[in-house]
Amino acid sequence: MKRDLYTADHEAFRQVVREFVAREVTPNLERWDQQRLIDRDVWLAAGKQGILGLTAPEHLGGAGGDYRFRMVVHEELGKAFASSLASSFSLQDDILIPYVVELGTEQQQQRWLPPMIAGELIMAVAMTEPGTGSDLQGIRTSAAKVDGGWVVNGAKTFITSGIQSDVVITVCRTDPGGGPRGFTLLAVERDFAGFTRGRKLDKVGLDAQDTAELFFENVFVPDANVLGEVGGGFAQLKRMLPLERLSIAAWAVGLASAVLADTVEYTKARTAFGQPIIDFQNTRFELAEMTTELNVTRSFIDRAIEAHNAGELSDVDAAQAKWWAAEMQNRVVDRCVQLHGGYGFMLEYPVGRAYRDSRVQKIFGGTNEIMKHIIGRSIAAGRV
Repeated sequence: MKRDLYTADHEAFRQVVREFVAREVTPNLERWDQQRLIDRDVWLAAGKQGILGLTAPEHLGGAGGDYRFRMVVHEELGKAFASSLASSFSLQDDILIPYVVELGTEQQQQRWLPPMIAGELIMAVAMTEPGTGSDLQGIRTSAAKVDGGWVVNGAKTFITSGIQSDVVITVCRTDPGGGPRGFTLLAVERDFAGFTRGRKLDKVGLDAQDTAELFFENVFVPDANVLGEVGGGFAQLKRMLPLERLSIAAWAVGLASAVLADTVEYTKARTAFGQPIIDFQNTRFELAEMTTELNVTRSFIDRAIEAHNAGELSDVDAAQAKWWAAEMQNRVVDRCVQLHGGYGFMLEYPVGRAYRDSRVQKIFGGTNEIMKHIIGRSIAAGRV
């Protein structure tokens, strides 16, 4: 079935991304994993090549917000099996830049967006706390109003780009009795007194992506660093979540496509019992099932991207996309490991690295159980 998601402009951009990946990404992947940190130089190179800021409007220095360009980046980073970098770029382009675009004042936009798009400023978002997980209403990090700003106290964990980030959008409880209206987003900057970084967490996968604990001890945040409406944090987060979940689904398709293509070539080259593995009926059945499942999922994600571009992607659509694509990714990667045999369990093979990096897809952005809850609640209300 012919895919019609892209235009000539997207394919021209693909060549730019492909050259960037070959020059700046592939030669450094092993080193980044070993040092458990991605060099900031690659952010600057991505900014110079116009690979960041794709979700920002043109009048603010971005590429206009057509998510098909982001999908090209997912696909090309997927071919390089660059999961850590793809996740870090997604945080910047699919979560933080839209936060600043949608919620920021003109002064905040002018201050933060140009360096974010240039790769000069890395931003993070701090939601999760020890013991809260997906339960955002359980957040305890507090911000007390004082003259000219807020004083923040608390701790966050599992924060992507927590070590390298220059600005951290921090979800704080500003009204203990306010329920969903009791949360506010505050931008905490690197040099604010009392703001410290804990250990860089040692994860199962995504080795190069820095993930950290953050601590706030009487951190003064000026009123100018309130992002959006005071008390509007929970509603603002909810409004921005569909794009985050679409980005997770898009990456799932991009990486699964790369793993499957790599596995097809492996089964053609690898022999057993005197013939290529691909000549065995079981191998062909496995490849046929995975190819079909991937193509069906890609069709849904392509439609979700079009819906997002049209401003029509609902939270239920995004939950379905994230849940299904993340599950599909893990099924495909797991089956591809099996077709590689013992070599599939070796990190020198791309499929081994993909296996290690894929599991978290079913957890972050809201666990897949939360996605099913969102979908099921909508069904019960008669909206699906």
